[in-house]
Amino acid sequence: MDRAEDMSRRRLLATAAGAAAVAAVAATTATVATAATTSPTGATPAARRRTRRADRLVDNRFWTSRKDWSAGTASGTRTVPKGRPGVEIATPAGTLDYTDPHTGKATTWEYARWTGPAHRGAVPATEVIASWNARTPTGTWIQVDLEATYSDGATSPWYVLGRWNSGDDRQEAQAAVIRRTSVDDQSDGKTSVWTDTLSVDDTASGLRVVSYRLRLTLYRKPGSAVTPTVWRLGAMASAVPDRFTVPASEPGLAKELKVPRYSQEIHKGQYPEYDNGGEAWCSPTSSQMILEYWGRRPTADDLAWVDPAFADPQVCHAARFTYDYQYGGCGNWPFNAAYAATYKDMQAVVTRLGSLTELETLIRAGIPAITSQSFLKEELTGAGYGTAGHLMTVVGFTESGDVIANDPASPSNPAVRRVYKRREWENIWLRTKRKNSQGTVVSGTGGVCYLYFPVTPTKEQARALAAVGVR
Repeated sequence: MDRAEDMSRRRLLATAAGAAAVAAVAATTATVATAATTSPTGATPAARRRTRRADRLVDNRFWTSRKDWSAGTASGTRTVPKGRPGVEIATPAGTLDYTDPHTGKATTWEYARWTGPAHRGAVPATEVIASWNARTPTGTWIQVDLEATYSDGATSPWYVLGRWNSGDDRQEAQAAVIRRTSVDDQSDGKTSVWTDTLSVDDTASGLRVVSYRLRLTLYRKPGSAVTPTVWRLGAMASAVPDRFTVPASEPGLAKELKVPRYSQEIHKGQYPEYDNGGEAWCSPTSSQMILEYWGRRPTADDLAWVDPAFADPQVCHAARFTYDYQYGGCGNWPFNAAYAATYKDMQAVVTRLGSLTELETLIRAGIPAITSQSFLKEELTGAGYGTAGHLMTVVGFTESGDVIANDPASPSNPAVRRVYKRREWENIWLRTKRKNSQGTVVSGTGGVCYLYFPVTPTKEQARALAAVGVR
């Protein structure tokens, strides 16, 4: 297994999707989801020159307001009475006996449930990825489910998209928590769930997800007065066409944000119980860089469990609290977003962008992005490695439009800042199909990114987020 495979975020997904892709690509042209052109710096404002939503092939819907929460069906939940809108347990609707598959421990929990209304997006989708922002005190957890309605009129089962809490019992054996987990082996012959992504099994068939409902179940120990609270719940539905290449965009911004630089590589071999550091920690390392850009970081007490001989203990902390016990790694996209939102007054989403122009819009407003991409060593000049799945942080653009990235796959913190050629970088990020080192067609991420931002963004930041479909 070469380094490209070692760095794979989800080898099973790439392999399964690649098998279907061979037939699908043959029937699909290299169509572009968005026109990726832009005016010179200082020209038309970003919000005015954004790609029309109908052309973006990405639909974001997030429930965050009191109006949103009141539109759902409550079974034992209530809307938070004051402060930041959200839902919490009011009167439990029942109990559940849950055996944690990762510990074997059987526990009875009481629960309440909120079910969202059906959302029919602008995009008949081939993929749906949910994300959430929540607080889960010790002794509580949440489950997020999704039910899809297909273009043929059929309805999926309720799929589990995550069982989550912000705790971890490996360093605190008495902690009353479940272990965070995705759920494998979910399929109805039309769609399947791969870690955190609901995907249409055969996109060439024309089947699409035309609407979906989200269901949120809040759990706590019976008789307890504490409750989890969920402030943001939603999903990104997309239908990015199969494509090996995307058209080149024109540079539109020269700006660099001052984002801390952390290397994942200096953690190699640390904490095998959280996937052994190094190449496996690109996602939490990137998450930690962005959080500290916004002025959030763990306290000294939070970090007391980390070996004092380890540099940058906050990266170890991020790995511990993003770890997915089923996936066996720290690369679950929604789990990283949920971790970011555990910090005071932070929000986080998983979405897709359609162009470097949209990424420039965010950077212009001071919002860096964590992007997911895969490539062969020769496809990205200066990287020095190939990868079947890797996260890095985009912090700006040079005068010539090249991408400035904090790439955690670097030997030291000072080496993290990289400048990558614009044309190469946008193609490896935005394509949905590629060939691996064996020449097999496998999947690309199609512009997936994490966006972390304050609960109260500036007006410019709110406009930039709206311009890329996030509210």
